[in-house]
Amino acid sequence: MQLNEAVSRRLVELMQERGMTQYQLYMKSGVPKSTIGNLVNCAYPSMKLRIIHELCQGLEIDLSSFFASPLFDENNLEP
Repeated sequence: MQLNEAVSRRLVELMQERGMTQYQLYMKSGVPKSTIGNLVNCAYPSMKLRIIHELCQGLEIDLSSFFASPLFDENNLEP
């Protein structure tokens, strides 16, 4: 799996765990709704860590919690 797909899946997973919509995440994080939608739909081949950090703030987690998922295991990611 590509890294952007892993980020997308993890973001959706965390939003579902919190019963949060993209709009609610936008309101809490300040990341534009269009950016969140593009991340979820894998429209970006890569993304800035700053954006992920801002999303984490909206999800009320730290970066290490975001990346603490088997989705980011080296064996699951394409080079």
